[in-house]
Amino acid sequence: MNEHADDTTPDRRIRGLEIMRQVNGEGGDDGPGDFFGMTVEHLFADIWSRDGLSLRDRRLLLLGLLVGQGMGEEIELQLDAALRTGELTPDELREIVIFLTHYAGWPRGARLNTQVEELIARFMKD
Repeated sequence: MNEHADDTTPDRRIRGLEIMRQVNGEGGDDGPGDFFGMTVEHLFADIWSRDGLSLRDRRLLLLGLLVGQGMGEEIELQLDAALRTGELTPDELREIVIFLTHYAGWPRGARLNTQVEELIARFMKD
């Protein structure tokens, strides 16, 4: 059960923006339009904040899904956020590559490996 299900829209929006910042590791600025509002108030305020799974658990599930679907840009966003927020270490990211390669296929795994190694190299420079 989601303890926040009865929140008013302004409260949901504020909570959604905060969770969006945690998930993305940055940003979380408010934006215009119904699509943005639904994303913030439903996906982040309601779904990402549910009890039962941590943000890290949800990110791991999302990464597996994104890799399986070959969604490169979204993968990079999630990998970067996971590393910057400290949810996943470089060694854990490398282990994810090995694991997902065997389920998502070698070409997708090879692309993921490149993404992870480039991200780690950038991260280590900072």
